[in-house]
Amino acid sequence: MSLDQLKAFLGRMQSDDALRRAVMAAATADDVAQIAGGLGYEFSGDELLRLSGQKVGRVTVTKQDIPGEYS
Repeated sequence: MSLDQLKAFLGRMQSDDALRRAVMAAATADDVAQIAGGLGYEFSGDELLRLSGQKVGRVTVTKQDIPGEYS
């Protein structure tokens, strides 16, 4: 797991309002991972989902339940 990369990304998100808005607008965890990848952070959407419900710094990772979404 790229936990260090993921934590570093979440840390950056705390201080970057534009990044936080982009992440909040993302539809899936994979979309968030792609945003992070564009900034040089490497982790997967699955790795992000494994942190669901946990707090990293001042960010609480929360899985969004989207109606009509299938696993």
